[in-house]
Amino acid sequence: MKYQLRKLDIGLRIYYPVMIITRERCKTGIEGLDNILNGGIPRGNTILITGSCGTGKTTLSLEFLTRGALMGERSMYISVTEVPEKLIENMSTYEFFDKNLVKEKKLIFVDLQEIYVKLGLEKLEFTLEDVNILVEQIIKMVKELGIKRLVIDSITSICYRLTSREQIREFILQLGKALSDMGCTTLLVSELLPSAAGYSQYGVEEAIADGIILMGNLERRGDLLRTIQVIKMRGTTHSRAKYVLDLTPIGILLAPLLKGGSVEVR
Repeated sequence: MKYQLRKLDIGLRIYYPVMIITRERCKTGIEGLDNILNGGIPRGNTILITGSCGTGKTTLSLEFLTRGALMGERSMYISVTEVPEKLIENMSTYEFFDKNLVKEKKLIFVDLQEIYVKLGLEKLEFTLEDVNILVEQIIKMVKELGIKRLVIDSITSICYRLTSREQIREFILQLGKALSDMGCTTLLVSELLPSAAGYSQYGVEEAIADGIILMGNLERRGDLLRTIQVIKMRGTTHSRAKYVLDLTPIGILLAPLLKGGSVEVR
């Protein structure tokens, strides 16, 4: 039960109880991340998974989809720069990944380049009309296939073809709203230069997204540690601490990063 302050006309202030509605959670299946998010990502949120090269963004996104498929939620990965066959082969080294999910169409891989050809969008720059066509096609696939978890990797590669920040804003707003209305939880993978000041390439994505998960590299004693930090997440309280991320055969494991850059051993 939570209490809210209310001021009466006579000048008195009283606190009265209000019912807090808890949003349904989309469990990532990554135990450490679900703990940070107090149970998972609020269902229907659009999350920016951002960070520089080699920080584990694609692996985290694919584990999120695979865990969802194993829990009965049909999942889809839209690849912008890498062929699906290579992604599937790379994921086969992880114990939690099951190729049967792909064969049974519980985990679906889509090559966006093929979509571009189908829609006649083989061009360097998109118009606003092109953006609308692309959004409509993605929404159509999600609706017809009953997708509950979606990853677009990377949103940065799509935004390269958009000619203005307004177009980027319109694209992400349209897509995010439509997906949320269908109860689809979405991860948008964003490439980030190590020297970047913000959390996205264009500065638009981070303001629109419901959540930001920042992934990075931390040098310690000549070694590079992968790190993860939830910067924001609408619809839930969460830890803002930085954690060390380890890619293991059984999946992603997280450990608290202590002051001075040391890792808590459990």
